[in-house]
Amino acid sequence: MRRKTIIGVIGAGRATASGEELAVRVGGLIAERGGVLVCGGLGGIMQAASRGCYDADGEVLGVLPGNSAATANPYVTIPIVTNMGHARNIIIAHTADALIAIEGEYGTLSEIAISLKLGKPVVQLDSWLQIDTGLRAETPEQAVEMVFNALGAGVADDN
Repeated sequence: MRRKTIIGVIGAGRATASGEELAVRVGGLIAERGGVLVCGGLGGIMQAASRGCYDADGEVLGVLPGNSAATANPYVTIPIVTNMGHARNIIIAHTADALIAIEGEYGTLSEIAISLKLGKPVVQLDSWLQIDTGLRAETPEQAVEMVFNALGAGVADDN
């Protein structure tokens, strides 16, 4: 069995309505492409992306900051309990093959920074425009296409 592509969706714990719309669509598109979504497992962008992925019959890994799986949003199919607080952001960055950032605060910024340090693609969709990851999308469709293309290009280069 081939390992599935894991895409991180990171963003604001308290998202705007438009951010949540973007995240729902991104989550659904990840599932449609056969990817697994990894996120922080709580509310806001995380819950919206989880919902989109779950509703499209996708798999959702929720890397939780606390000590109980009960804190996960209702769309997380595999809760990962860390009891590590914000340090769980490092686990998300290492677990994801690539990330899509939607809106976000300092936790999102830390995940962007760690991912870039690891050399992983980070697509920005209305997130931290002060930081240049080299990949900016205007729509959920473009964000998901960019992230899968970035990963596909890396795989093709290895052959």
